[in-house]
Amino acid sequence: MLEVAKDLKVESDIIFSFLDTLQPQDWKQNTDFKNWSPWDVIAHLHYFDQVSMAALLGKEKFEEEKISFIASLKKGQTNQEIAAERFRDTPGNVLLNQWYSTITELSDSLGNCDPEIRLPWFGPDMGLRMFTTARFMETWAHVQTIYDLKETKREYTDRIKNVTIIGIKTYGWTFLNRKIDVPGEPPYVKLHSPSGTIWEWNEPNNSNYIKGNAIEFCFVVTQVRNVLDTDLIVKGKTAEKWMSIAQCFAGPAVDPPKSGTRGIQKN
Repeated sequence: MLEVAKDLKVESDIIFSFLDTLQPQDWKQNTDFKNWSPWDVIAHLHYFDQVSMAALLGKEKFEEEKISFIASLKKGQTNQEIAAERFRDTPGNVLLNQWYSTITELSDSLGNCDPEIRLPWFGPDMGLRMFTTARFMETWAHVQTIYDLKETKREYTDRIKNVTIIGIKTYGWTFLNRKIDVPGEPPYVKLHSPSGTIWEWNEPNNSNYIKGNAIEFCFVVTQVRNVLDTDLIVKGKTAEKWMSIAQCFAGPAVDPPKSGTRGIQKN
């Protein structure tokens, strides 16, 4: 079974156990992510997990979801509103169980696919491994805002390497997505994993590097935290520019949160 699919399943199990402790009133509270509520967060994840299941069924089934989604965007609806329309009137605890059922099925299906296949998506088709890694990244990152809301300590594991990998791979895309020339070779990245292992990417460079905690790197590339609210050591103009606008998720360019506006935890 594809390793990242196993990671997605385990992470989803842990997330479900945490969210299952929420009270009815918790589902309606505003988080520090665009004032989305926990209900909005899970509705969003559930929506795109269903779209991912459609992608597994082939281009024709996925195209139905794609056409519907694009039509909603053209009407001026946001991602939040699109998901809310699909799951309207579904109580938080019911929505949670629906999401968990879908993400479990999705994880199992992705894990047992031919690793060489490519799946349709809103941009170019994606290889199975990167497709699954993107689902892990989005799930992990979005739920962080609910941990922050509840001021609940989250247990981080080396499964977050999936997030660091997609963060590293989207270095050039971060700039191109903003119609900015890529400023040069990617910085040397040296991170301490939750288990204490050292993870390294790119050639060592004393004037262009990012060093520190892998959790905080993941926070920055997923825009869960502003880099100024972390203890990452960032040296060199290229590294500084990248970390100031890093974006490892698809879609139009989005600015990171302003310093001091997201998160209650220091890691």
